Amino acid sequence: MKKRQTNTNKVVINKFVFGVCLFLLLGLIGRICYLGLSNKIDGIDIKKMAQNRNTQKEVISANRGTIFDSAGEVLAQNVSSYTVIAYLDESRSEGQSTPQHVVDVEETATKLAPLLNMTEEELKELLNKDLYQVELGPGGRNITEIKKEAIENLKLPGIDFIQDYKRYYPNGNFASYIIGYAKTSEDGTMTGEMGIEQQFNEELSGKDGYLEYQKDLMGYKIPNTPEIRNDPENGNDIYLTIDSNIQLFVEQALLKMKDEEEFEWATITIADAKTGKILASSSIPSFDPNIKDITSYLNPLVSYAYEPGSTMKIYTYMAALEKGTYDGTKTYLSGKKEIGDDTVNDWNEGKGWGTITYDEGFAQSSNTGVANMMETMINKDDLKNYLLKMGFGKKTGIQLPKEEEGQIKFTYPIEIANAAFGQGITTTPIQHIQALTSIANDGVMLEPYIVDKIVDSNSGEIIFKGKKKEVGTVAKKSTIDYIKNLMYNVVHNDSAHGTGYIYNIEGYDVIGKTGTAQVVDEDGKYSETKTIRSFEGMFPKDNPEIIVYASVQGMKSSTPLANAVKKILEDTCKHLNIKPVTNVTDTSQYQTIEMPNLLNKNIETAKKKLTDNKINPIVLGSGSKVINQFPNRGTKISNYDKVYLLTDGNDASIPDITGYSSRDVTTLCNLLNYKCNINGSGYVTSYSETIENNIKTLNVELADKYAKKE
Repeated sequence: MKKRQTNTNKVVINKFVFGVCLFLLLGLIGRICYLGLSNKIDGIDIKKMAQNRNTQKEVISANRGTIFDSAGEVLAQNVSSYTVIAYLDESRSEGQSTPQHVVDVEETATKLAPLLNMTEEELKELLNKDLYQVELGPGGRNITEIKKEAIENLKLPGIDFIQDYKRYYPNGNFASYIIGYAKTSEDGTMTGEMGIEQQFNEELSGKDGYLEYQKDLMGYKIPNTPEIRNDPENGNDIYLTIDSNIQLFVEQALLKMKDEEEFEWATITIADAKTGKILASSSIPSFDPNIKDITSYLNPLVSYAYEPGSTMKIYTYMAALEKGTYDGTKTYLSGKKEIGDDTVNDWNEGKGWGTITYDEGFAQSSNTGVANMMETMINKDDLKNYLLKMGFGKKTGIQLPKEEEGQIKFTYPIEIANAAFGQGITTTPIQHIQALTSIANDGVMLEPYIVDKIVDSNSGEIIFKGKKKEVGTVAKKSTIDYIKNLMYNVVHNDSAHGTGYIYNIEGYDVIGKTGTAQVVDEDGKYSETKTIRSFEGMFPKDNPEIIVYASVQGMKSSTPLANAVKKILEDTCKHLNIKPVTNVTDTSQYQTIEMPNLLNKNIETAKKKLTDNKINPIVLGSGSKVINQFPNRGTKISNYDKVYLLTDGNDASIPDITGYSSRDVTTLCNLLNYKCNINGSGYVTSYSETIENNIKTLNVELADKYAKKE
């Protein structure tokens, strides 16, 4: 019997291993079933993912809104720009009837070189690259529509264009701090960085749309497949209150000022006195938003907060007038004033002008005058509360970014005195514009604004309209009338009696106030040489239509600033058809002399001295000798000015004053020792005299001489 042999090659399967393999197999089968039956895998929509791999979504950029001036002239707009590209891969031409790639490198480089301002060698190097496509830069970037058409006319195979948009400012650095600029990011998004572009970025930007379609492996749209298109919503258009003619006057005057004398910075703003509209505003240094040659990102109009100097005396005097404690006929000793361990000096090295009235102190811009007022007429709280009421120490709300509040803080006696003449506190130019509107509107202060309207660029509908906005009443009309007369004297007194005489314009009754403030250096101390010179004022005096604020840092003389302001005002008046107070168009009839000293002269001799120069004086009384005169000796006068000679007779009386200005009436009352009661503004239409308790009063009604232009 044969023995049975054992098979040593028999495979023995371990039950554990078998179980694991079976489990994995079943798991794999289950996973395959899950993948085949489920719409989502691990939370991902498989069908949607597959579609997305073949779906192209292109952004359709919204057109950024256009910025216009008040007359509808373009200040900022989007324009098309193009980048020239070349297709190099032969595969692009497969299945096409004409070549869609660059066929002849030599010809292409030769013809494109002069148009792209590149050499043939530079272009050949790009066109010989082993790439699907290349950009022909730098000359082929940001080209215009005209250059694009010139290249298309060459009919070169493989040359194409990528369209883009850029922000374009047709007038260069014109009103650049007001307009600002928009920056384009890598994804083509435009964002406003300064000025109106920044402040109204959302309104200007609009809303992008998109185009969605199916693409092939090469990235091209698959024919006859559906597409989804969502059109963009273009940005809104913004119309500013800027009058480009007046803006040009300001820009040109600043440039001329720069030629006359060097300075660090300067800014001038013109506003509509009756509405608060900003008509023009410019600064030096400026910049061109097309090339962004920016040295400072701050707009001086709203972002420079500095010590204003003596222009603040306007509001210190108004505070005293409002309190009812001001008496301009009272006198004080000018020059120096001790306050504790400190000394307040008048600007003429503390020499002063002897004992003068507070009214004279305003015209002379006396620091000791307001320092005395802070002890006798108003206190710290009166001043601080009134400055805050006038809008200092807080934003005006004008539609420009980065507006500063300034600082109105003072505690100690010397700080209070300094604040009264504009040192130790800080203000912005736009705050002064706002404060001046109260003087132009009989005490009603207006909020300045710079956006005239915002228009839906698609429908043409006006979605925002700027308008006159009253902040509130900050002064009585009597206060305004008084301060106007004080401001008039600043400009129209002679050089010995008014700091603003260099701002006097022949034939115009400009009123204003000058200021000179020390500048704080980086070490926190006042500079011994550096100052900020300023002027703020308006015209015409009795019915102001134009407000001006001008300041400059680092200029040794005020003359260039005064020349700039006067030229701007003259040009603006002509442009707006605002007539001068006196008709000086016939210059051959216009005579100017220095007022002689006629005191104690025989009246006939005095009259002849004036009439020989075509000046007819108004003689008061029937005496034979001159005992008082106006203007004082040395004052520049013309044959259009009123000159009074008071005689030693006892019968001096009020002459016919019909058509006189309020200033003329006030002067006459002072000469004849009358109390003056003036109602209205403009020029005398009627008047009467009253006597009570031996006090003579002249009651005067004024009305506008010129009808206001609509």
